[in-house]
Amino acid sequence: MTHRRGKIATAVALCVLGIAGLSMWSGAGMHDAHADAAFYSIDDAQANGAPGSIIRVEPMDGAPLGASAYRVLYRSIGVHGEPIAVSGVIVIPAGPAPASGRPVVAWAHPTTGVVPRCAPSEARFVFQTMMGLRDMVRHGYIVAATDYPGLGTAGPHPYLVGASEAHAVIDIVRAAHELPGADASADYAVWGHSQGGQAALFTGMLSKRYAPALNLVGVAAAAPAADLKTLLRDDADTDGGRNVTAMTLWSWQRVFGAPIDQVVEPAAMPAVDALSNECIESPLDMVERNYSQRPLRQQFLSVKDITTIEPWKSLLEQNEAGTLPPELPVFIAQGAADRLVLPAVTQAYVQRLCEAGSRVDYVELPGVHHGFIGSDSAVQAVDWMADRFEGKPAPDSCARAPR
Repeated sequence: MTHRRGKIATAVALCVLGIAGLSMWSGAGMHDAHADAAFYSIDDAQANGAPGSIIRVEPMDGAPLGASAYRVLYRSIGVHGEPIAVSGVIVIPAGPAPASGRPVVAWAHPTTGVVPRCAPSEARFVFQTMMGLRDMVRHGYIVAATDYPGLGTAGPHPYLVGASEAHAVIDIVRAAHELPGADASADYAVWGHSQGGQAALFTGMLSKRYAPALNLVGVAAAAPAADLKTLLRDDADTDGGRNVTAMTLWSWQRVFGAPIDQVVEPAAMPAVDALSNECIESPLDMVERNYSQRPLRQQFLSVKDITTIEPWKSLLEQNEAGTLPPELPVFIAQGAADRLVLPAVTQAYVQRLCEAGSRVDYVELPGVHHGFIGSDSAVQAVDWMADRFEGKPAPDSCARAPR
């Protein structure tokens, strides 16, 4: 296992903001989750309706511990306020629900790509990529895992667009309430890694206003993409940073009309296009991406610091995580060996939360790299969420948080 883990860690160093495929060895059986393409297709009229209402649903095989699983297509809100469809997976534990209903954990996945075919709900190892799924099912929690807009459904995916991610996260929790036999309670927690960590933080920022009928009991995030300006600026000369930057620019050009030709060298565009059309499901995908991004080591950005150039500057600022309501408990895990989301950046965000009055349980795991922090902290995250569902006082490490 040590030798194999070392090989994977090498691949992780070549890759991007969170890797779903790393967890394929987590223990559950492997099943082909691919859906018919027609499942994700709708006409414009079908998107109209209440956010979280279900358009269609189909059962899936392979969920752990006898749980039932469903691929769902549900309604949400797009980046420009338009009605859209979003896909995802909902897992319901076996056995009768408690009288108060089953709590819900919204799983927010790390980067899988930016084009429709990269949806986790279509991935061969979809259940293995939900960090802590077996523990969450064992606790009796419904797990609601959005694909985010533009993954599965018509793209492009608004990559690292926090409000878009949060709306999709919250609306799949609403969708869980519509499934027969789910018996979902109003209480939910959100748990995400990397890009999903950003989604979790934005869920905490928006939940009270966007879904007042739901009760968010806590936000758990592993190596969250909280500070996009620092991420794109400080990691610009690393393989991982170039991957993230390429996909962000490619996505935002299509989503917001931001002029990519003003910041990327023309000769670099084939590599940017190639990276943006590749998915991330397995270590093999990571190795392939390493070859695709190699040209960017020689030629990529045409500007010295993209974070100072409009409209990119404003878009990056809009998608940086802010502070959360002080009454909302927070769990944040960080790998000390992370070279993509740097520990100092996460520590600075934790300090901002502490200064805003949040109760933050901050955990830093020595020797853990970016690709493994989601899996390595999952047990702690699930235990922390379990305590929030039970109404226990939230731990607070702000008194010892790095300053």
